[in-house]
Amino acid sequence: MTASRNARDLRRLASRASSFFIILALSLTLASSAFAQKNKKKAQADAPPPPNPMLSLPQEQQIDYMISELLGAWQVGDIEKLHSHYADDVSIVNGSWAPPIVGWTAYLASYQSQRARTQQVRLDRLNTLVRVDGNFAWASYQWDFSGVVDGSPITAEGQTTLVLKKSGDKWLVVHNHTSVVPGAQPPPAVGPTPTPTPTAKP
Repeated sequence: MTASRNARDLRRLASRASSFFIILALSLTLASSAFAQKNKKKAQADAPPPPNPMLSLPQEQQIDYMISELLGAWQVGDIEKLHSHYADDVSIVNGSWAPPIVGWTAYLASYQSQRARTQQVRLDRLNTLVRVDGNFAWASYQWDFSGVVDGSPITAEGQTTLVLKKSGDKWLVVHNHTSVVPGAQPPPAVGPTPTPTPTAKP
């Protein structure tokens, strides 16, 4: 009787020990899995960001792409994206008879004032020429603008020259000079813009 009780007790003890070791093994597996996940996340956080595919392009193509982004942001009113392409001390000469605008803050106020009065904006760029010399570059292009300003349809043609400076791995516009085709008449009370100042065709 005692021997069978001892055998039963030993079986229970072995079963408990077996359960304990199973639970311990599962805990260790989960802990090591969580530790591995934590280490993987830490390694990903410590890893440098993936390389920008744009940086593998020639400088001229990087600038051409940047101009496309800048003009797209200008058309849709994306202030953050627009600012990301302009230096804080940018100078801007527009197509109307007005003093240059100096600094991003001054330009932003002018842009927002005009953008609020302009709808259905469309700007097409053509004949772009980009030249790079070290950390400086210049780009010239023609543009064709159409939109509605103060309820009136407006069209214009002109050209823009940008002077750019490389900051880190990014090109920033430090000077923007925009001209309207000679003979075009500017609409009344349209403020300066980076590219272009909308004007009515004769």
